[in-house]
Amino acid sequence: MKKSILMLGLAAFMFVSCGDKKKEEVKKEVETTIEKVEAVAKDVVADAGATVTAGKKLFTEKGCIACHQEMVKVVGPSIKDIAAKYASEKGNMVKFLKGEAAAIVDTNPGQVAIMKANLDGFVKDLSGDQLASLATYMRSVK
Repeated sequence: MKKSILMLGLAAFMFVSCGDKKKEEVKKEVETTIEKVEAVAKDVVADAGATVTAGKKLFTEKGCIACHQEMVKVVGPSIKDIAAKYASEKGNMVKFLKGEAAAIVDTNPGQVAIMKANLDGFVKDLSGDQLASLATYMRSVK
């Protein structure tokens, strides 16, 4: 009987010891996965920041800033208002900039004509990636 109890105790000890080892292995796997996810997240944030910076630079260089300020209406609506309208209407800013979608922020025919003439001069030579970074910058203004 003592041998049975001793064997049962030894088996229980082995079972508990193996369980702790497995927990440590799982914990290490989880920590490694978390580190990988954090590294990817940092890269994504850095890429997004670079895209916003590139878009803001284009916005300034192409003269968009002459009519649009970040927070206040000057000649045209503010960037904040444009971004909010495109978000609420689920509009595609890049298609608009390419001339493939109608204006959804300021729809006054006179303003639209002026805007289209300016867009033709300012953004016609921009690539799809450049237009996307311009739109990303505008959407970042809150």
